[in-house]
Amino acid sequence: MRAVIQKSFGGPEVLETVEAERPSPLGGEVLVRVHASGVNPVDVAVRSGAYPLLGEPPFGVGWDISGVVEEAGPGARFKPGDEVYGMPFFPRAATGYADYVAVPSRQVARKPATLDHVHAAAVPLAALTAWQGLVDAARLTEGQRVLIHRAAGGVGHFAVQIAKARGAHVIALASEPKHDFVRGLGADEVIDYRTTDYTEAVRDVDAVFDSSSEGTRSLQVLRPGGVLVSIMEHGNQELAAQVEAAGRHFAGVSVEPDYASLEAIAALVDAGRIRPHVAETFPLADAAKAHELVGTGNVRGKVVLTVA
Repeated sequence: MRAVIQKSFGGPEVLETVEAERPSPLGGEVLVRVHASGVNPVDVAVRSGAYPLLGEPPFGVGWDISGVVEEAGPGARFKPGDEVYGMPFFPRAATGYADYVAVPSRQVARKPATLDHVHAAAVPLAALTAWQGLVDAARLTEGQRVLIHRAAGGVGHFAVQIAKARGAHVIALASEPKHDFVRGLGADEVIDYRTTDYTEAVRDVDAVFDSSSEGTRSLQVLRPGGVLVSIMEHGNQELAAQVEAAGRHFAGVSVEPDYASLEAIAALVDAGRIRPHVAETFPLADAAKAHELVGTGNVRGKVVLTVA
């Protein structure tokens, strides 16, 4: 089978497509024939060495997958022919840019019926990050007000939609050219962070979903007892202490596989409440080009590799 790996840290050019041995599923695992694989900013950071999550190369990056079960190990939740999607193994290596991936069956869920594999592959890591931050950590409920950073990005565009599905009032931060896109996702208010100081324009929100390392500034807009959800500074104990001392709550979120949440997300997708936006697709052999685009930090929604 084909797999994209890297033998050193560096730019997108370190990614190479090689022939690898097809894995076999163990007990409780399924072998997924991958049809598409999502590309996330964390993939770019790990590849470059900026975020040495997987230690020293060689390794393969990539976690988001959507495909069809080829084989099922004893006790697995799925059978051959089932369409599944997920984010297996994170934060350990999954080598998701490949023709086949063997994964624990409880780390994937049935693919949303209304999505093709390309759009399903755009969902898991980004949507799970938003879900685990807003639903599990912040426990966002109807009528609450939430501020969402980088609302047009991969995680942000899911955060807006998940917050709206929970009945929240969404205040979104995005550059002016992306305002129509973000409003189309359901945002109630959109602020151009480049021209407006959001700490002066926003007050007393119930939650902030921070994907921009803006924790200290975001604290200023939270009401007493509000929740600061941080996905970039989840391990920042100094920030956590500062937030708690101010009478607010800190929730550091590092995304993890969760089939139950994937099932809940799929239900919202199939109900028309969440829609992934795919900015561009690339064939597996052009993984480097996909990384180059994601690395610009200016993508609306997601970039996806087509595999099968």
